[in-house]
Amino acid sequence: MSENIETLRPGQIRDAAAPARRGWGGRPIRQAGADFLAGAALPVAVIALWQLAGDANLIDPFFLPTPLAILEAFRDLIASGELAHHLGVSVRRAAVGFLFGGGLGLILGLIAGFNRNAEYVLDPSMQMLRMIPHLAIAPLVILWFGFGETSKIILIAKGAFFPLYINTLMGIRGVDEKLVQVSRILGFDRRKRLTRLMIPAAMPCILLGLRLSLALSWLGLVVAELLGSTNGIGFLINAAKQNGTTEIIFAGIVIFAIVGKLLDSFVRLLERRLLHWRDSYHG
Repeated sequence: MSENIETLRPGQIRDAAAPARRGWGGRPIRQAGADFLAGAALPVAVIALWQLAGDANLIDPFFLPTPLAILEAFRDLIASGELAHHLGVSVRRAAVGFLFGGGLGLILGLIAGFNRNAEYVLDPSMQMLRMIPHLAIAPLVILWFGFGETSKIILIAKGAFFPLYINTLMGIRGVDEKLVQVSRILGFDRRKRLTRLMIPAAMPCILLGLRLSLALSWLGLVVAELLGSTNGIGFLINAAKQNGTTEIIFAGIVIFAIVGKLLDSFVRLLERRLLHWRDSYHG
């Protein structure tokens, strides 16, 4: 074995020691491709069976249009420019609501996490507000702010607030006290302790809160737009319901699903980038 190593040229040694090519997620490209194919197998099989059942007239196309009919509705929406317009409005609403709600949740979570007295003041009220459902508070929000953009952004922000608040608070409180004691022994000042220990240790929980917050922002958008809107994907679904165009309803549902999956994949990629030091994110 040692003789074989000695006979290798430097370039060969470097090539042998080089890690496998890795994709955006920090994993080998071949493995990432295999995972994608495995995840796509079930949806493709369901869509194929769905189309076959529709072609065989086993399902009523009014209640369950075929995938090809939904694809044709997509094409018409893209050609008319409606899809780009309504999707742009919905994404902008969700982004603004998330920035307000998620940003406030992160800030208050950090304050309550680093200060026990602030936690005693803030947390009981936050937990009580968290238990109020969207549909219960929506009529009151509309009564106060009308059917305009403000009420929609408030509903989206409410959904985005609590995941980041709770997970940020739990992440900071979950930092091992022994690590804090070690940092004091090493002479870390308060700023260095926060930036080098507390925040990195709490980052897995904070990123989980970000993932949930983005998801609930997108779900809150559905509630906001279905309750009353003149544009957006929710409005598109509502109008299709009134006109009896079921394939457009399914097209809107698919759009919500695709954008939600893209947001979730973005946060998972962010987790792999920021948490590369964790064993669970290797390989």
